[in-house]
Amino acid sequence: MIIHQKLALVFIAVSLTCISWFTVLPPAKSIFAVKGRTEVLANGEVVLIASASSVTFGFKGTKCTLKLEAKDKTAHHNYVAVEVDGQYYSREKIMPTGTTVFINVPGKSHTITIYKATEAVNGTVIFTGAEGDLFKIAEKPKKKIEFIGDSITCGMGNDTIAIPCGKGEWYDQHNAYYSYAAVTARALNVDFVLSSVSGIGMYRNWNDEHDKEAIMPDVYENLYLNKDTTKPYAFGFNQDITCIALGTNDFSKGDGKKSRLPFNEDTYVSNYVNFIQTVYKHAPDTRIILLDSPMVTGENAATFAKCLNKVKDAVNAQKHHKPVTIFTFSAITPHGCGFHPEIEDDKLMALQLAPYLKKVLNEK
Repeated sequence: MIIHQKLALVFIAVSLTCISWFTVLPPAKSIFAVKGRTEVLANGEVVLIASASSVTFGFKGTKCTLKLEAKDKTAHHNYVAVEVDGQYYSREKIMPTGTTVFINVPGKSHTITIYKATEAVNGTVIFTGAEGDLFKIAEKPKKKIEFIGDSITCGMGNDTIAIPCGKGEWYDQHNAYYSYAAVTARALNVDFVLSSVSGIGMYRNWNDEHDKEAIMPDVYENLYLNKDTTKPYAFGFNQDITCIALGTNDFSKGDGKKSRLPFNEDTYVSNYVNFIQTVYKHAPDTRIILLDSPMVTGENAATFAKCLNKVKDAVNAQKHHKPVTIFTFSAITPHGCGFHPEIEDDKLMALQLAPYLKKVLNEK
């Protein structure tokens, strides 16, 4: 009888230990810090929505277990990138039935961040909890940058390590962790948000004349970067810098099969100027920087530059904000899927952009 009582006490102790280690807390008590376009559910689960949206926490010891699942209107997989102690750990395939990711690293105490590697149109990744000796990370305030863009900003087609181009699903090579924007942000040690959608433009999209598909001005204020206005984006990030990289798809010829109108300079410039007013509405003190694209070349590049200068001059004429400037990338030959940059190309873009943004941040 005494033996049974002791066993019962041991069982209770072990059970309590397991319960305390598996952590899903309501938002008010959560140890999980979220960044980017995310949604925290009432039960404390974190919905990763847009590219590079993330959840961060600490764990003690050598092991930690992550629980995630992919969710969309139809069942399909998704991807996250995992970073431990500031170092890239792995890219993980997340299934709709749930995926368990095991972290095993040496040391006594660690910081882990889970980034969504895919984008909003690929559905969500839900972080349902973690198992381990977890704790909340004390973070120091940092400067902030928002990157608004298209597939290049999303990191589409840049990671062919596991699946080569032309194989699998169209998003199997997505890795937002290594997009030029995320690489730039880490180089500058700033907090960042990616508001980007593959194929999207300022007045028309890659293969759509704004007939059926939404353009960036249509979706930017919506949390899920789609037409759903019932879930507005809360904003409040108050970024020091806003980089806007939109135009590659406006200049695109599409798939070559669907009818494509000539590029309309006036509409592009008008939409761009109006969109900047939307950005100012939510971040009135931000410094806006217009980015061109190393993927737009030839005559289109000259037209692109002319249009960006028109946008810059029109907004700066208003004189009630910090000066809008333009950053021009040097030409880069993309080696990723579908004429997109691969990871090394993204790093080259970041090497160009980071010093410029650092100078701007130091001017503040």
